[in-house]
Amino acid sequence: MATYDFVFDALGLQDWCEASGDGSAPMSMDALVAKSSGEEASTSIWDLPFPSMDALNEACPSFPQSRELTLGLENGFLNVKDSMSVVLDPITQPLSWMLDGALYGVLNTPWWIVIPIILLVVWLVSRSWQLLTFVGLSIGGLAFIDYYDYAMQTLAIIMVCAFLCVLLGVPIGIAMSRSDKMRTATIPVLDMLQTLPPFVYLIPLIFLFSVTEPKLYGIAIILYAIVPVIRLTDLGIRMVDDTVIEAADAFGMTDRQKLFGVQVPLALPNIMAGVNQTIMMSLAMVVIASLVSAPGLGVLVLRGINNLELGVGLVSGLGIVILAVILDRVTKAALNRINAAQKG
Repeated sequence: MATYDFVFDALGLQDWCEASGDGSAPMSMDALVAKSSGEEASTSIWDLPFPSMDALNEACPSFPQSRELTLGLENGFLNVKDSMSVVLDPITQPLSWMLDGALYGVLNTPWWIVIPIILLVVWLVSRSWQLLTFVGLSIGGLAFIDYYDYAMQTLAIIMVCAFLCVLLGVPIGIAMSRSDKMRTATIPVLDMLQTLPPFVYLIPLIFLFSVTEPKLYGIAIILYAIVPVIRLTDLGIRMVDDTVIEAADAFGMTDRQKLFGVQVPLALPNIMAGVNQTIMMSLAMVVIASLVSAPGLGVLVLRGINNLELGVGLVSGLGIVILAVILDRVTKAALNRINAAQKG
């Protein structure tokens, strides 16, 4: 007799259990020992199992097991996969084109053009000789050990995905700041995206898209990294002083003029902080996305793990750290210049 037979007896479901069940549920070890000795298995209150799906299935074979639940989710997803692909493929295809174009550009443009362009951008953003020297030496060091192509691939992917995160995230953050209802509806989604383990992002995407398509890892990176820029855009606009808004109203400014002339400029430090965090999270996800064919330094890290090549793993990991420091310092330099301009 199973532990929870009394549940189905009390509900009057004995006939349903006997008629529909085939007794195919796996028998517990205690039940097997009791059956072989001719005795019925007994369970003390101390060893009473939780009334889980599998435990209830032992009492009533018609009751579904936990594997049937997960199998139902898998079959349901596979049934709608083709329909979802028909809708999502045309929408996401531009992402593949952008990633392919960025990777082709950095790999087929000579280093003596790419590196000066990077240094020029760093100078325009930071106006710092120290940072410029650090970036130049860092990229030169990666190139010297023949990791230039991998580093540029990682950088290209981050730039594309971070650009799209800002392009999509800032308008969403602005809309959240202007509508409490949208904020209430969006916050749970952001919480889920922020707490979901990075590897979980890859599971449904692998079923939807081919592993050879760049949009597979591009979507995973964007979903993982877009949260900070949305949250901090919303926070920055909501933190604008009410007296400033009242002054704008006194001058007869429209909502659009207040948004782009007052609120967004004052919220820019928060927005830039969100951009900084988005770039950092993009870099973290690029390494994980190497599991689904994302090129760059993450491939070398994965190779070091799979082949136990300690040197390759350590050096490529150091390269990722260097890129992270470069991107962090550059975005923070831009943020400092914005803060200085506002105070001035």
